[in-house]
Amino acid sequence: MTWPEKLGKAAFKAQETCSVDTQFLAGFVAFAQHGSVVAAARHLNIAPSTLALRIRSLEKDLGFALMTRSGRIARPTSSGAAVALRAEAILRDLRELKMLSDEAEPHGQLRLGVAQTAITTVLCDVLPEIARKYPNLEITVQKGSSSQIFAMVNDASVDGAFLFHPPWTLPKGFVWHALREEKFVVIADGAEEELDPLMLLRERPFVRYDRLLWSGQIAETFLRRERIQPNERVELDALDAIAVLVDRGLGVSLVPDRSIPWPAGLGIVKHGLGALAPVRNLGLLWPINSSYDRVMDKILQEVLTLERNQNQ
Repeated sequence: MTWPEKLGKAAFKAQETCSVDTQFLAGFVAFAQHGSVVAAARHLNIAPSTLALRIRSLEKDLGFALMTRSGRIARPTSSGAAVALRAEAILRDLRELKMLSDEAEPHGQLRLGVAQTAITTVLCDVLPEIARKYPNLEITVQKGSSSQIFAMVNDASVDGAFLFHPPWTLPKGFVWHALREEKFVVIADGAEEELDPLMLLRERPFVRYDRLLWSGQIAETFLRRERIQPNERVELDALDAIAVLVDRGLGVSLVPDRSIPWPAGLGIVKHGLGALAPVRNLGLLWPINSSYDRVMDKILQEVLTLERNQNQ
């Protein structure tokens, strides 16, 4: 019997008995995505033995093997890989169905992507209020760089995201609401005497913000526009590390003037660029005509309310 026939037979059996548990399906999907029972169990915050039992129970319900082992390495069978693909769509449809309720209070599961910087600046402010107002809404969070988070929104791995606007025009299939603007500044050691920020960038050693990041690309576009070829010392993807190196006299840097404070004890000085300053915009993004439109709009309103209260 081929696996499609097995899958059809198992689906009929499951329909007869109604025994397939969505938690078990979610557990097997996590195993297929993460490549091991241990990694999937860590992601689900359960014991590996619990996940293994769930997969065995799912195999019993469906009537065929989903997982095969070679030594300590576990992999989905060919049938299991097909089930994982189908199960992802089933679980996504179930989550979306829960969002279609006419009730004023949203419930179900929402997957949010959050750019690293936005965790402390926005998410930690708004999440407690959302949890208090909507106790039946379960929010899971995936973090990463803005480019990684955008890819997650694009392939429907998350339902919406807090991230920085890319240095290019967004496709038309997304809703974008800008929340915060951060201007770029030149940071230098407190002992640095030169006050002209453009001269600092031209003449002093330069600690570059990683050009693989969108914010690093914004900085690079500014340098090219001003025809500045900096004397590069090092290129890093962590703003705190850049600030520490600048404080220790390694050079100057061009970075966003972020909302959260720099590490304590640093003697760095920020030099503004005035009207020349490039900016990065933090905002909320989700697909147009999404099943999560209503709940994303509620999150947006909460963020805007918090922003207004903080600015008063």
